[in-house]
Amino acid sequence: MKKPRILLADDHTLFVEALQKVLETEFELVGSVGDGRALLEEAARLLPDAILLDLSMPLLNGIDAARQLRRSVPDCKLVFLSMHGDPTYVTEAFRAGASGYVIKRANATELVQAIKAALRGHLYVSPLLAKGVLDPLLQQHSSPVSPQAELTLRQREVLQLVAEGRSLKEIASILCLSVKTVEFHKTRIAKQLGLHTTADLTKYAVSHGLISP
Repeated sequence: MKKPRILLADDHTLFVEALQKVLETEFELVGSVGDGRALLEEAARLLPDAILLDLSMPLLNGIDAARQLRRSVPDCKLVFLSMHGDPTYVTEAFRAGASGYVIKRANATELVQAIKAALRGHLYVSPLLAKGVLDPLLQQHSSPVSPQAELTLRQREVLQLVAEGRSLKEIASILCLSVKTVEFHKTRIAKQLGLHTTADLTKYAVSHGLISP
């Protein structure tokens, strides 16, 4: 029987190598990437059955990558494997199109179970998460939208790159925008979030899982 094809997305090389050993008996591992933009490219090229992705990744975080993947590879199942267990992150992941969310301290059996559940069309949430998180997610009840969620995708992309310490010129090059447009987005983001400095924006991005501390 043909094994499901899995693409891995995590910026920690040693962790990815360990994941490969855990998963290779059950799945065909078609590749691994270390940032969100590479993930979009490889997903479109490889068309995997499922993607195992981290929440915090360079250049484009997992939440925003998931939103774009839902359009580019709609049949692909997305399973988040993250150290973030905050209900806000979990909720945002499922809103972005996730089929599963597993905490990194989970065991290998649980991870395999989550991927298989996603491939069968089910939702999976790690039992290590608080029970209060489970019911609203699995029943897809609505919950309050965070200020971060109200930012446009482009604003979120700019915010992450600003928080990563990239210059306006670098951001313009990565996003194929003019420097003036990037500066405009940065100003609007700060105003919308009620923040004033680049340091404030960086702290916000860290606290909301857009970048790792």
